[in-house]
Amino acid sequence: MTLKIAVCVKYVPDATGDRGFADDLTTDREAVDGLLSELDEYAVEQALQIAEEADGAEVTVVTVGPDDAKDALRKALSMGADKAVHVNDEDIHGSDVFATSAILAKALEKTGFDLVVCGMASTDGAMGVLPALLAERLGLPQVTLLSEVSVEDGTVKGRRDGDAATEVLEAPLPAVVSVTDQSGEARYPSFKGSWPPRRSRSRSWTWTTWTSTPTRSASAGLDPGRLRDPASGPYPGHDRHGRGRRRQAARRLPRRPEVHLTRHRPDTHTGATNHG
Repeated sequence: MTLKIAVCVKYVPDATGDRGFADDLTTDREAVDGLLSELDEYAVEQALQIAEEADGAEVTVVTVGPDDAKDALRKALSMGADKAVHVNDEDIHGSDVFATSAILAKALEKTGFDLVVCGMASTDGAMGVLPALLAERLGLPQVTLLSEVSVEDGTVKGRRDGDAATEVLEAPLPAVVSVTDQSGEARYPSFKGSWPPRRSRSRSWTWTTWTSTPTRSASAGLDPGRLRDPASGPYPGHDRHGRGRRRQAARRLPRRPEVHLTRHRPDTHTGATNHG
């Protein structure tokens, strides 16, 4: 059976350029060149390494962004990814991380996956919360900030290195993971795998693929099924602070599989490692 790996990537302004904001206070993407977020290159690399170790695997890169975001997909494909999905719609211009996570979750559900791999953060927003938001929306375990990751017998395993301890974590598939810049250098792209890809390798979707009622901006307020203008008032079932919807959502969420954790603490006197 083919292991389906989805990698979430982002097209970001070049950090060496003169970055700024447009008149609508969103990122000005016209005044500076963009590229695949460097931290997402590590995610693509780890996904490709997992695929190479698997007995049959497929790597699909997924992004949400404007027309130029195809350049990020182009690089991921040239690194060795099999397919690409681009969600591009003027109605979701200006989406914040919460709206973007909802859009990505819908795209991932449509694409299908066994494992979702993310970078530790984007190099423009640097929030680092997208993997957790995706796991929450998809109802899956999350194993994040890994410096080493592997998949074996339907389980994803990884090592998280901290200042005081090293943690070894595992979770059953499907799951969401994120990897750090310590996970291994990304490979160089190859000309053979570059864009434009065969038609079967790339897909472009709009938000209206899933909803017939888009609004001006996803950042205006996003329900998992549709975009919505907050000026129309609270969602049905909400009180002023939204507690009604949160209580309802908590009752609907499936019980997540457990993430198993083993912690290794270095012995500061001998250099040995204690297990606890």
